[in-house]
Amino acid sequence: MSFETIASSAQAPGSAEAQASAPRRSSRAIVTRTAGRQHGPVKRLVSPSDLGEVLKPFVFLDYFDSSVTTEMKFSMHPHSGLATTTVLLEGEVEYEDTTGASGTMPVGSVEWMNAGKGVWHDGRAAGDGPVRGYQLWVALPPELELAEPLSRYLSASDIPQTGPARVILGRYGNVESPVPAPTGINYLLVRLSAGERWQYTPPAGHRVAWLSVQRGALRIADESISNELVVFDESDDILAFTAEEDSEFVLGSAVSHPHDLVLGYYSVHTSTEALHAGEDRIREIGAQLRRRGRIG
Repeated sequence: MSFETIASSAQAPGSAEAQASAPRRSSRAIVTRTAGRQHGPVKRLVSPSDLGEVLKPFVFLDYFDSSVTTEMKFSMHPHSGLATTTVLLEGEVEYEDTTGASGTMPVGSVEWMNAGKGVWHDGRAAGDGPVRGYQLWVALPPELELAEPLSRYLSASDIPQTGPARVILGRYGNVESPVPAPTGINYLLVRLSAGERWQYTPPAGHRVAWLSVQRGALRIADESISNELVVFDESDDILAFTAEEDSEFVLGSAVSHPHDLVLGYYSVHTSTEALHAGEDRIREIGAQLRRRGRIG
């Protein structure tokens, strides 16, 4: 993935007292922007080995859209040490995972998959209509990275909304997502009409912030954002947006993940020891799936 660094990140924060007393400005500066890299129906916007290091705990983001190519299938594959969140913006997707869950995700639904010590899952487009959405990976803290895997599949009506924002992960305003995500992470889906203004006030300590807009266009101060992901400077300042046209975007903010990213092919852990444990469990599950004829 290619990405352009526009300015260096802000300096490390001062004392907690200074941060609390400092006035919040509008709006944070954009320091990096990327159009991503297209692979068939999938546009890779963030990978653990590039922007994931800047945005951790957000370490991976894909935008998928079957209008690019009609083939939309993700064969059974493993994860450990991370949690995936799939937001389905259009269409239906059939799913199955090795926690025993299976079914069909309708439009507007959300899949949360805490891979923990190891899980396999798959997904494929259902029906004849277009399929579109995002998949996000979040790095887990040490106390969760080797926990028992947990999956949750939530309908659109299960996801709370405040103003134009659906709260996929975390808490914003007076609403809280039912997804059992680690603390210190917010992930919102926002839709604005042309000319509509909206601002996001990040919770205290959420110095990591980014957004991806793939439908429509936004203006922040004197900069326009369209068909790209942008990273904001590390500060506590407000994010203020104006929609230049009808727009849909996802926004993430978080307390920075304080651990190293130790990477496997489908895994993200905080130590080599944890990675080996996760990969060992993945191989065990893979052997079981092969004996059942589920994978080659």
